[in-house]
Formats: sequence, C-alpha cells, structure tokens
Amino acid sequence: MQKQSSSQARQHIEKHKAILDERRHELETRLRAIEGDFEQPRNPDDDRATERNNDEVLEELGEAGQIELLAVQAALDRIQAGTFGACVKCGKLIGETRLKAVPHTPFCQSCASASARKSESIFGKHDA
Repeated sequence: MQKQSSSQARQHIEKHKAILDERRHELETRLRAIEGDFEQPRNPDDDRATERNNDEVLEELGEAGQIELLAVQAALDRIQAGTFGACVKCGKLIGETRLKAVPHTPFCQSCASASARKSESIFGKHDA
C-alpha cells in the first residue's frame, strides 16, 4: 500500500513538473518576443503617444511575465527540494483544485485568502 502511495505521489509531482516546465517555456518565449518588439525600429510616421502607450503595455506584460516566471521557477525549485505541494506558510498540503488553478502557488487556499485580506486592508488604509 505504501509503495502505491509513493508511486502516486511521484506521478502527481511529475505531472505538475511537466505543467510548470511548459509554462516556463511559454513565458520565456513571450518575454523574448516582447524584448524583440522593444528592439524593433520605430516607424517615424507613428503617433508618439500611441507608441508610448504600446511600449507601456509591453513593459507591463513583460513585468508580469517576469514575476510569473520567478514564481514558476520557485515552484520547480520546491519540486527539486521535495517540498512542492506543501504551503510555505503553514505547511499544510495545497489542494489539487488550487494547484490546478495556480500551479506555481506556494500557498494553500487559507493562507492565500488571509494574505489577500491583509493586502486589501493595507491598501485600504493607504487609500483613505
């Protein structure tokens, strides 16, 4: 019985590793494309405001991609360390539904919700 459980655990980890590897590849490809767009010569006929707006959008997409890439790499590091699937805050197992929704998440649903509430509270104080 223990052997089957261990085998199932390995299969579970390998499945998530494949998902994370694929996402890392997608993000790296997207980031290279964004970088390439920045390196393209500008059309002198383009409206400068439109060009600046497009650059800002590309920059935001690049920043979001870099942040997600770091999170994906951290999840792959947790797989390597043997800690993937355990919440880094409380140590409880992260539910399969949550891992399916956010494969690189370091937090269980409870800790993620608590963190989101805390952030909202902090940002609410700054907005007031």
